[in-house]
Amino acid sequence: MIKGLKEELGMAWLVAWRELRDQLRDWRIIFPMIALTLLLPLLADVGAQAAINFTTKYGTPLIAERLVPFLLMVVGYFPITVSLVIALESFVGEKERGTIEPLLSSPLKDWQLFMGKLLAGIIAPLFTAYLGITVYMIGLHFQHIPFPDASRMAETLTLTAVQAFLMVTGAILISTQATSVRASNLMASFIVIPMALLIQGESVMLFWGNDQALWLAVAGVLVLAVLLARVGIAHFQREALLGHEIDVLNLGWIGRTFWRGFRGNAKSFPTWFKTEVLGTVRKQAISIWMTLGLGIAATLGGYVLVALNAEKVVNFFHSGGLTGVLNAGTGVSLSDIVISFPMIWGHNLRAVVIILLLGLFSFGVLGVLVFLLNTSIIGIVLALEGALGMSPVKLAIFGILPHGIFEIPALILSSAAVLYIGIALVTPRSQLTLGEVLINAIADWAKIGIGLVLPLLTIAAVLETWVTPVLLHSVIK
Repeated sequence: MIKGLKEELGMAWLVAWRELRDQLRDWRIIFPMIALTLLLPLLADVGAQAAINFTTKYGTPLIAERLVPFLLMVVGYFPITVSLVIALESFVGEKERGTIEPLLSSPLKDWQLFMGKLLAGIIAPLFTAYLGITVYMIGLHFQHIPFPDASRMAETLTLTAVQAFLMVTGAILISTQATSVRASNLMASFIVIPMALLIQGESVMLFWGNDQALWLAVAGVLVLAVLLARVGIAHFQREALLGHEIDVLNLGWIGRTFWRGFRGNAKSFPTWFKTEVLGTVRKQAISIWMTLGLGIAATLGGYVLVALNAEKVVNFFHSGGLTGVLNAGTGVSLSDIVISFPMIWGHNLRAVVIILLLGLFSFGVLGVLVFLLNTSIIGIVLALEGALGMSPVKLAIFGILPHGIFEIPALILSSAAVLYIGIALVTPRSQLTLGEVLINAIADWAKIGIGLVLPLLTIAAVLETWVTPVLLHSVIK
């Protein structure tokens, strides 16, 4: 078995070696990558020295200390973006040059072709990224600037590797779906811009000195990269690659595909609700149970976290900390906030839409994280009630349960539908294109959203506006 797997992977490596040979022969690819990779670290060294001089002058050496690893992360990121052009034209470039037919007519399996291109595409970005980091470190040494500690170095090097894996995998996937090199290069913005935003978030963690959060970022990026690679392997079809000459934005086809997936074979609303909505719920049973389990774990985690730090929480509240933070951050006093049906209904609807949008860009991962944040707040609020000497049981029964029996299932169903979109995308379906799978998965989300989530959120908003406050007031007065 191991020998057979080794032979299978060896065939993928043959594709990678062929691709690397072609890359190394073209000086127009190698020279810009090396030149830009060597130039940026030198500029970063100059910037680091200037920052250290400036911060030392004004007595803020901590900023300079955190700036050095930040520049290390940036120096590793930019060479990857430069080298990304290799991955972007891996399939579509060969198609335009007319050299892909012999490769696709070979006895290689589809996943071997994809993995071979992926291996070849990731070597150049990783090499240039680590080369830039090495030059940057040499510059720090000659300028007598202290190196980041071993933990920061390990974080940065690992983060650079997983980010390269994620970006290259996305570029290879774009190359399999695009019909021209120009189109694939334009679509690269969907990789570079989100990764730049991610770098900004990681830089905030870095300047705060939050090492645990950075390792979580490493794990999150790795999960997304693996899921993206799975999508590429699941939906790579050599026949489709040869058959598509030009893509046209056919809004009519998109609308018809969505409507077929949304309506199904139903002829009336009762039939649609019974066969399509409830049928979709049954189809997504696994993701619903998974989401429910994660929600319970997040609620318990939030409760335990606050309960273990009850003394600090009580002192924080008694000092007016929470009120001061909210008032300073919003400029609105807590007493000025008025609870109304439109506000509650709109807030819940926004949460559902945000979970969908984030989930679409992350195969459901970021959407589930937002869901976990919402459910952890329940545990946090209950633990806060107990830490302040009040009854969390009364709060749960009279302050959360009346509207929560409708709102929480709605949140679980909508989040599970978003998670199912990610599951659908990574599941091989040779009879459907990637676009059709995505449209049908969104149609499933819409069926659950309109058939169940929206009515449940409406009922929950009514109860939370006019029933829950009365019950809660009768208990705590």
